[in-house]
Amino acid sequence: MLLTVFVFGMIVVQAQQAPGDKQKETVSITGATLHLGNGAVIENGTIVFTDGILTEIGRSDEIQAAGNVIEATGKHVYPGLILANSSLGLGEIDAVRATRDFDELGTFLPHVRSLIAYNAESKVVESMRPNGILIAQATPRGGRISGTSSIVQLDAWNWEDAAIKTDDGIHMNWPNTYQTKYVSFGSVKISGANEDYQKQVAELKDYLSQARAYGNIPTPKERHLPFEAMQGMFSGDVRFYIHAKREKEIRDALDLLEEFKIENAVLVGGHEAYKVMDRIKEHNIPVIVSKVHSLPLQEDDDYDRPYKNAAELSRNGILVALENSGQMERMNGRNLPFYAGTVSSFGLGDEEALSLITLNPAKILGIDDRYGSLEKGKSATLFISEGNPLDMRTNNLSRAFIDGREINLETHQTKLWKRYMDKFEGASE
Repeated sequence: MLLTVFVFGMIVVQAQQAPGDKQKETVSITGATLHLGNGAVIENGTIVFTDGILTEIGRSDEIQAAGNVIEATGKHVYPGLILANSSLGLGEIDAVRATRDFDELGTFLPHVRSLIAYNAESKVVESMRPNGILIAQATPRGGRISGTSSIVQLDAWNWEDAAIKTDDGIHMNWPNTYQTKYVSFGSVKISGANEDYQKQVAELKDYLSQARAYGNIPTPKERHLPFEAMQGMFSGDVRFYIHAKREKEIRDALDLLEEFKIENAVLVGGHEAYKVMDRIKEHNIPVIVSKVHSLPLQEDDDYDRPYKNAAELSRNGILVALENSGQMERMNGRNLPFYAGTVSSFGLGDEEALSLITLNPAKILGIDDRYGSLEKGKSATLFISEGNPLDMRTNNLSRAFIDGREINLETHQTKLWKRYMDKFEGASE
């Protein structure tokens, strides 16, 4: 009996807190500085939302507050931040294979859906919210074609509740022109050109040709689920996310888009996209820029190349967002606003940098009709911060809302912080 009570108690302690209740009354936030996410700022503003929808936004002397009034003088209100291209919720502990559900065996897997593997009760998901990250793109990894991603909000009971947009796009990992091989358990690495590059590109084109041909058959004798999943990409109904780094890879990927007449495409990574800006603009392709806090790709690159990529692309009329794929990507996803903060110091102002993690990713992911900015008629997905979310010294959230529901900002990390703050404050008395 005692063992049962102990085990049950441990489960209760470890379980994530319940998602917020549906909004029941009108909420008004008054006196705050409103950062709309589209570059505009309203000083001493008021924002009102009912049933999860923004109904009034403007200066406090022009807007009548109603319902539950939150006084936020001296504070700042921002739209919920959006984490694009992340395996968030698809893995928990990298060292434990059973908790990693972001890839499958095989090379061409367009029919694999990441959404049904999304774990809404992930402790890592929980840690995003105190930094203002309220929406994410759950993206599969592995293979040449990884599968389809979906857009989720980060306060839900399960993946059905979390889904904002299901199966928004297919993700393809373009072959690398340069490869690194590890020998003797990673102790030695050998780098050089990928001798199989052209062969891998040819295999990819052959697969796309077969998938396109399958779609032209009025009544196939046998169903081919991977080929069926590709048809939305050819019609433009589903986005085609191409993950590519180097100049040649990007140029070859653009050639493939022309050959197969694929129009709804997004470049992900784009370390050397600045070398191909004219062609990217010609195809009107957005770029989800690689992790800002990383080393330059080439030895002779400028030391600050990763810091200034986003600004350089943005200044040349390309729609840009930020992403965080790579080592520790799920755990480090909470640093997304600070990546934007770095970008703001290398060519963009704070409001422009903010758009790289709010309105711009919303446009790229196809959810800007509801999310990404504070505008009348959009979702009340926002947060109140004591300071600037792009600055880790002042980003201190006091309240946050998803679709009008106030959410809990308590996490395992905040509990530990309070625990040890009490310890050391008590010791100093």
